[in-house]
Amino acid sequence: MKRKAVILACALVLSLVGWYWFGREETGVPKPRGYFRIALPEPEYRLYDSECPLSMEVSTSAKVELFRDRMSVDSCWFNIYYPKYNARIHCTYMPVNNRLPELIEDAYGFAAKHEMKASALRRTMVSDSLRKVYGIVYDIEGDAASNAQFFLTDSTNHFLRGALYFFNPPNPDSIAPVLSFVRGDINRIAQTLQWD
Repeated sequence: MKRKAVILACALVLSLVGWYWFGREETGVPKPRGYFRIALPEPEYRLYDSECPLSMEVSTSAKVELFRDRMSVDSCWFNIYYPKYNARIHCTYMPVNNRLPELIEDAYGFAAKHEMKASALRRTMVSDSLRKVYGIVYDIEGDAASNAQFFLTDSTNHFLRGALYFFNPPNPDSIAPVLSFVRGDINRIAQTLQWD
């Protein structure tokens, strides 16, 4: 009787071990969410000679969309569109017409609206007396709708304002490489802008 009990116990243990190693199904372990690798090209630029009274270098990765229906004596609107990255820099040109403080205050107000969602707002001053280009580039970090904005002016006649928007959910981790790439393009605009 003891022998049968030992054999039965051994058979039970062996069957459990066999089931554990060979019979049970693998349970999957969830993997962390990942993002597609974004291969960015080397920055290349071309001269954009606008119908607005300005010219500048823009990325060859971008297309310029001019809104002729919104052109007037008071303003000129265009987008610098990155189709591959679903991003646009919305640009508005306006003549100063003795209202520089108002235009600067508006530009600051637009950037400040994003500060509530931002983790940081850095300002980089632009000052080039040879080209008569002055202004501020705002780097808005965090979960804000616009991650970069700028205004550039000659202080007397010309004023250009721009705001970068990605047309997908603002996830800082997923757009970080593209954001860095486009911020470089914004800096290039500030470095090459010429007033007509």
